Amino acid sequence: MQKTLEFPDLLRLIDERSTAFRAAVAAAPSLDVQVPACPEWTLFDLVEHLGGGDRFWAAVVSAGPGDAPPAEATAARAALEVPREREALLAWLAASTQLLLSALREAGPRSGCWTWWPVSQSPRNSGAVARHRVQETAVHTYDAQVTVGAPQPLPAEVALDGVEEFLFTCCATPSAWPHKPTAFDFHATEGRSWRLTVDGDGARSTRIPAPGATTGEGLDAAGASIHGTAGELVLFCYNRIPAGSMHVDGDAGLLDLLRAWEPEE
Repeated sequence: MQKTLEFPDLLRLIDERSTAFRAAVAAAPSLDVQVPACPEWTLFDLVEHLGGGDRFWAAVVSAGPGDAPPAEATAARAALEVPREREALLAWLAASTQLLLSALREAGPRSGCWTWWPVSQSPRNSGAVARHRVQETAVHTYDAQVTVGAPQPLPAEVALDGVEEFLFTCCATPSAWPHKPTAFDFHATEGRSWRLTVDGDGARSTRIPAPGATTGEGLDAAGASIHGTAGELVLFCYNRIPAGSMHVDGDAGLLDLLRAWEPEE
């Protein structure tokens, strides 16, 4: 049975990925190097984005439920003072992460708060914020590692949770799919699989048996099935690697339609 990561695990992984991110920044020849995955950003910009995000979400979680970003969070982002000197920048980044972790610990996993995903398969609470911040921190850590020429695979527990988190949070929508109804299957070599169904009712995801698993129910064939490690699937979802770097069954062109789809708010 697939088990969602527990709240203490999410906090631990935010801390671990943030530490790995800082290590990549510390190893960079310059803070002005361009980030290949975000070519409009330098490494300094990436640090500012991640640290500023930690401070923003710390304020969001602390503010509690709301229909819009709380004023405290907006003010925290607008008033960022990010040092340019590397050691001071790393200290600022570490402090940003601790602000987020402290806010999450104080709130606990079920405290309601504003999120940018008003309609999805993820709840609007601090636990879902922690789950998403694990992934954002992990992907940007990968970005920083690529920038310094030392990319590392995403940790397995991060990646296995990350595929589902992306599908539940970033893909689920009631906006109608503008093409022929279809499904996309994501198969991780670690033995977990998910299906994203898209049709006139929008997009929704569910866990499905891994290929070769013995079940009492058969699934209709997906329009496209993507096979790779969980880490590869996460990086594909976040547009860090192309589908061509993995094995794809079915109509690979459907993946282009999925990439290009912009559901209405």
